Amino acid sequence: MSLTLILTRHAKSDWNNALADQDRPLNGRGRANAPLIGAWLAGHGHVPDLVMCSNASRTTETLALISPAFADAAPILCHLPSLYHASATRILGLIQRSEAAVLMVVGHNPGIGELAHQLATAPPSNPGFSRYPTAATTVLRFDAAIWADVKPGAGEVIGFITPRELS
Repeated sequence: MSLTLILTRHAKSDWNNALADQDRPLNGRGRANAPLIGAWLAGHGHVPDLVMCSNASRTTETLALISPAFADAAPILCHLPSLYHASATRILGLIQRSEAAVLMVVGHNPGIGELAHQLATAPPSNPGFSRYPTAATTVLRFDAAIWADVKPGAGEVIGFITPRELS
């Protein structure tokens, strides 16, 4: 049996000093890019059963713009305060408690990008992977029956994309 993990960093956000960091919305580029990621995922058959998303405005807005691409599958959506600026270790701990076969996490750097690097058996040749820019998305496959068995260095990267490649 295999498990699939989709790790997505939130799309490009607005910088407004009047707002708390957690309340920052996406900017125009972010709102344009997020649906491209959703279409790419759905077009490649990477549709989650469950999505865990930080409860920050920029992550929930990113998910709201990605998720219409998954409309036929209707994945379960969970907004988790514990994902807001979570470390790679914290995110992995949440993943390891999941029961979904295809799991998506929408979060923040540095945690989401660091986790993609830690889980990959080998990084993709795409230079964007090392930077993990906004809306970067990695799809990893694990030869495991349960998420509790997923360990660093065990994920085969079966997809990686950035919005720049889709524009």
